[in-house]
Amino acid sequence: MVKVSEATLGALDRASGKLASAALASMDEQFAWFGRMPADQRASVLLIAQTGAAGFTSYLRDKREAIRLTTDAFRQAPRDLSRWISLRQTVELVRVAVHVIEREVPDLAADDDERQVLTEAVLRYGREVAFTSAMSYASAAETRGAWDARLEASVVDAIVRGDAEESLLSRAAALGWDLDAPATVLVGNSPSDDPPTVLYEVRSRAARANRPVLLGVQGSRLVVVLAGPTDPPVDVLARMAASFGEGPVVAGPTVDNIADAHRSSADALSGLRAVVAWPSAPRPVRSTNLLPERALAGDPEAEWQLIDQIAKPLENAGGALLETVDTFLEAGGVLETCARLLFVHPNTVRYRLRKAAELTGHNATSPRDALVLRIALAVGRLSRSRGLW
Repeated sequence: MVKVSEATLGALDRASGKLASAALASMDEQFAWFGRMPADQRASVLLIAQTGAAGFTSYLRDKREAIRLTTDAFRQAPRDLSRWISLRQTVELVRVAVHVIEREVPDLAADDDERQVLTEAVLRYGREVAFTSAMSYASAAETRGAWDARLEASVVDAIVRGDAEESLLSRAAALGWDLDAPATVLVGNSPSDDPPTVLYEVRSRAARANRPVLLGVQGSRLVVVLAGPTDPPVDVLARMAASFGEGPVVAGPTVDNIADAHRSSADALSGLRAVVAWPSAPRPVRSTNLLPERALAGDPEAEWQLIDQIAKPLENAGGALLETVDTFLEAGGVLETCARLLFVHPNTVRYRLRKAAELTGHNATSPRDALVLRIALAVGRLSRSRGLW
């Protein structure tokens, strides 16, 4: 087998700088985007080219060193180089560099036999560099993915804790989140003890719904922040609830943007603690539909919402409306009994109950709404007795 002489290897060593410069000039000539790169990034490409060209001589001496040498060439480049150059562009640059080396190196051979050996070696070495570049990008992507997962978990934790808005917004923006998009927080049991499995399940459903999400697994609890509106007819909340484990799933109110997501999170978590009191609650259930249970569990925000949305409007509407609702509830929802107790016609009771429903959004003839009204009125009276209203 023909070996390359030491004289030729020495000539290759001395020509490595020239080869790298020629490769860079060829890249500049062929690719317009390469000329628009910042100077420091172009210098990084030159560094890789020089290291690769110098490594070719070592490769000729010991082919077992090929992978290590070519890997080292990429390790010496700055970490952010992959943000400027895509994998496809890197392969194009490698192709140009190999072409330049293939064109220049044979002229350094002492004879035709060496020229043949060098030509074949260039092709093999170019293949090693191409494989190494692909591995480098794969490693960078894996590292970025792990970093993004940690950053995402920190954003979700910050939302749950109600951390400072500015730090939250900067981290969410780094993940590509639209800071002006509406946000809804869903909480429930995690479907698996394996975080990658949970991530795949949630992201798959979010992708099918064409919605961005942020998620965090906190022990056995899964917290999902969903972007976009949640109004019907598209029941995106039901789709996302299917990615949770067994048990109730509670959705907080949809807020204007991620800066207010802590309010959605606080209400959702309050609802998750209280939903056990409503065994037949739908899945998912809105935290606003759990106001009675949350109030009984001691949530002051739920108490205030019941007062503000139900007790106050009924009282401000006049005594007849509040008295009719009270009497109807005390009469067990029997219309005729309520009418007798109030000394009015049953149609009058129907009219007043309809007006109360328009005012509060709750119809006293519905068992669930009757419970909401009863708790709201009770909370209102307790609050008034303590001088809080």
